[in-house]
Amino acid sequence: MTTTRTILFATAEMAPVARVGGMGLATAGLVKELRAQGADVTVVMPDYGGVELLDETSIALDVPDWCGPTRARRGRLLGADGAAGDEIVLIDRIGLARPHPYVDPTTGVAWPDNDWRFIGFGAAVAALARAVEPDVLHLNDWHTAAAVGFLPDPPPIVLTIHTLGYQGVTSADWLQRFEVEPWRFVWYDVANPLVGAIRAADRIIAVSPNYATEILTEEQGMGMHAELAARGDAVVGILNGIDTDEWNPAVDELIPRRYAVDGESGDDLDQGRLAARTAILERAGWDDHGGPLLGVVTRLVDQKGVDRILGLAPYLEAMNARIAILGSGTPELTDWVRAEAATRPDRIWAETSSYDEPLAHLIFAGADLFLIPSRFEPCGLAQMQAMAYGAIPIGTPVGGLVDTIIDIDDDARNGTGLLCRTADTAGLVDAVHRGIRALRVSSRRRAMQRRGMTTDWSWAAPAGRHLEVYEAAVSENL
Repeated sequence: MTTTRTILFATAEMAPVARVGGMGLATAGLVKELRAQGADVTVVMPDYGGVELLDETSIALDVPDWCGPTRARRGRLLGADGAAGDEIVLIDRIGLARPHPYVDPTTGVAWPDNDWRFIGFGAAVAALARAVEPDVLHLNDWHTAAAVGFLPDPPPIVLTIHTLGYQGVTSADWLQRFEVEPWRFVWYDVANPLVGAIRAADRIIAVSPNYATEILTEEQGMGMHAELAARGDAVVGILNGIDTDEWNPAVDELIPRRYAVDGESGDDLDQGRLAARTAILERAGWDDHGGPLLGVVTRLVDQKGVDRILGLAPYLEAMNARIAILGSGTPELTDWVRAEAATRPDRIWAETSSYDEPLAHLIFAGADLFLIPSRFEPCGLAQMQAMAYGAIPIGTPVGGLVDTIIDIDDDARNGTGLLCRTADTAGLVDAVHRGIRALRVSSRRRAMQRRGMTTDWSWAAPAGRHLEVYEAAVSENL
């Protein structure tokens, strides 16, 4: 007999309420599938303002005085059709709502009170956990990690590490505010919310198997490798999925022509992708000279290897290739992307003002090669989205890219894309050359597309693994 578990799922991002990077999509997809598989999941997020809830109720939360007045707004999200959607709890700390979770969108600079906002959010999550007594408290990244410092009698705790690159490090003055075992948060001469949760959680999930191995190394552990290694078998890797209801070219209403890997006409894959390619070229103001179209959908931050992508610019003419870029991020990289697009308007086109969902779908559907040359990539969703649409991914051999991309030159029978031989611009240039050669052999290209498009990238199996982790955490606490 299967036991239905109650999960309090705390996160700073979940689409469509708040989405900055992959975490917003990943949490949405996971929660949707956990519910489909029978888990009773309550999502709790910060209230960033402007979210209307249907059937709303509100309760005051018992939080430390320094948090200020704090309430939990519980209700249902308003669906696209105007009907009541899934239930959610938004933590409203009066006067602390922000239009972006982490940065001032006008400057790209982090909000100066991020520590105050997210450590206080953690305290509110703990207060809610005390009130509802879930079977499992699932924390996501440092923004929720402080909850362990306010739970004297915690439920089983699962922590997902979406990226170690952000840990919430702040002044040691915060240590005196943690009410339970503040020593957990001591990190040299500062306070570190993430390390506190790493030390306290019953189970720690990294978002891909390869990333679970990488974070135990000094090179990729971001200073946390020894702490994570000390947790032993409590650290597991579970590959993220994508929402295959949304990211499916056979039903996608955001692309000009729907298509599948095996259409009734036998050629609707090529026709559907050609329609998307044509739409991209028209938007960029380009004629179609038949050369390869390289796609990029990313945050313009150092992690994503944007400099490596722009390093391709001098080689594009010789390759007869063009790049379509969608992304926003740091002012420095955004300005660099815009400058290269202005310098080479016949080779580089970029939309950098904001994330454009229809354009993202269009690029996945119309690009020949899709670039993800990340410095580190805990999982990555874009390569899975690209393969679902028949675009050939090119990535660096890090994190989840290793778990999802099989290099066609290393394994001709199973290849789905290409992995850079070296993690630099030269490695990317080489991989793009190899990708272009692969595209020229139609049978090879179609075989790669078929493998990528027929792989099950859904959340079904990953959600099942999460349920197993929850059960293990509960069993250890009986």
